Amino acid sequence: MTVSTSWRRAHRRRHRSLVVSAVGGLVAAALAGCTGGGTQADVVVTPSPGVTRPPTADLARFYDQKVVWTDCKHGFRCTHVVVPIDYTQPGGATFRLSVNKLPASGSRAGSLLVNPGGPGASGLDYVRAATTVISGAVRQRYDIVGFDPRGVGASRGLQCLTDPQLDTFIATDGTPDTPAEQQEILSQGEALGAGCQKADPALLGHVSTREAARDLDVLRAVLGDDKLTYLGKSYGTLLGSTYAGLFPTRVGRMVLDGVLDPASTPLEVAKGQAEGFQLALLSFLTDCRGRKDCPLSGSSAEAETRLESLVAGLDAKPLPGEGGRQVTQALGLLGIASALYDKGNWAFLRQSLMLALRGDGRGLLYLADFYDHRGPNGHFTDDRNEVIYAVNCLDAPQTADLATFAADAATVATISPLFGAYIVWANVPCSTWPVPATGRPAPIAARGAAPILVVGTTRDPATPYRWAKSVAGELDSGHLLTYVGDGHTAYRRGSPCVDSAVDAYFLRGTLPGAGARCH
Repeated sequence: MTVSTSWRRAHRRRHRSLVVSAVGGLVAAALAGCTGGGTQADVVVTPSPGVTRPPTADLARFYDQKVVWTDCKHGFRCTHVVVPIDYTQPGGATFRLSVNKLPASGSRAGSLLVNPGGPGASGLDYVRAATTVISGAVRQRYDIVGFDPRGVGASRGLQCLTDPQLDTFIATDGTPDTPAEQQEILSQGEALGAGCQKADPALLGHVSTREAARDLDVLRAVLGDDKLTYLGKSYGTLLGSTYAGLFPTRVGRMVLDGVLDPASTPLEVAKGQAEGFQLALLSFLTDCRGRKDCPLSGSSAEAETRLESLVAGLDAKPLPGEGGRQVTQALGLLGIASALYDKGNWAFLRQSLMLALRGDGRGLLYLADFYDHRGPNGHFTDDRNEVIYAVNCLDAPQTADLATFAADAATVATISPLFGAYIVWANVPCSTWPVPATGRPAPIAARGAAPILVVGTTRDPATPYRWAKSVAGELDSGHLLTYVGDGHTAYRRGSPCVDSAVDAYFLRGTLPGAGARCH
């Protein structure tokens, strides 16, 4: 993995509360996808040759392509953009990226491309929620453009496991303490890799972040924009910084929110995320202990110990869930982590823990299923659970030694007794991945790029604040904005201060002052 498989699905949240996200999911399901549905069409006419100048002449046919936008209902427009499977073989096989946009409601300044994270989250879905995740002022000036990155969803998505197989994979003991349990987690990882290899052997070796960033530049050219205006959240920040490293002179107004550090090794990421989740857990426990419905009494340390005991007990005795399903330790951990992404979910977490302490695992199971996009019928609604490995296993090499995993898990557990070992062991599938890693962790300077606004949240569980500080320093033109608060990412998450600062940059190119902090 590059920087996010160490928390198995840590960067794929929709960044909203449970209630809002559930409603958003229903709305997205009601909207048509990029499959047409209307008769209106328009063709992008490129304004100048410089916009479509490719890095090499043999890529000209991709940069010069003209696309047809069709009405896909509710004011959205959809199209497909052709890209090569392998950029080193541009004359070889190709496939189509699915793209959509919400046209600017006022005087258009250009396109704002967005990526919500993952790897594996759908940019199409994110744009369908544009009225929530992007301010009205920005939507007035920009076409909000989303795409499913290569291997995701409608862009030749990878479906590697059946729903029952994925159920087993997710529920498998994530903190193995016997050789047999270690072999089981290894076998599950091997099965996932084999399934992805069988699903699409031609594409599997070409879903790296670097290749997705090259797709971004084709999209920029096809959209007719001289510079890339971009909002990346969570893993989307890695995609954005990778683009900046490859095409620094093409960077326009770029905002990276909830930042992954491209210089971090898998073990360094595990340690960072253990710190992040531990800090978020302590913040939750402090808040919980001041409320009447908190099921964890006593001091903060006593509350944490009781929670650790509850989760540890699931290893030997899972709780009953819904429909005959059992809440294993892995599912319990996933449920707790799910709620830590958004402070709006803390009330539901308190209720779920109260039920769990009474022997009922349904609340934690709901949180885990919500996190993994598992529907009540047992069907997973997208391929993000598989794609996160397909991308991350290409982006960075992983050790193949189980003894090293065990030692690292013990070390990281000292940082977060609840989450540490699970975070480390979640990397096991990359140790046997059928395609060798093509990337290596390294800082990105992007010298020559326009200012890049980096937004970090002080108690972000999945992308700890220190990564935002590091990346702002690594980028030659990085500029840090700090949000003092809880949750994963900050823009359009409830802080008028953050929203105003980000909007000012997109609309006027105005950066917040040095050392700016929002509360």
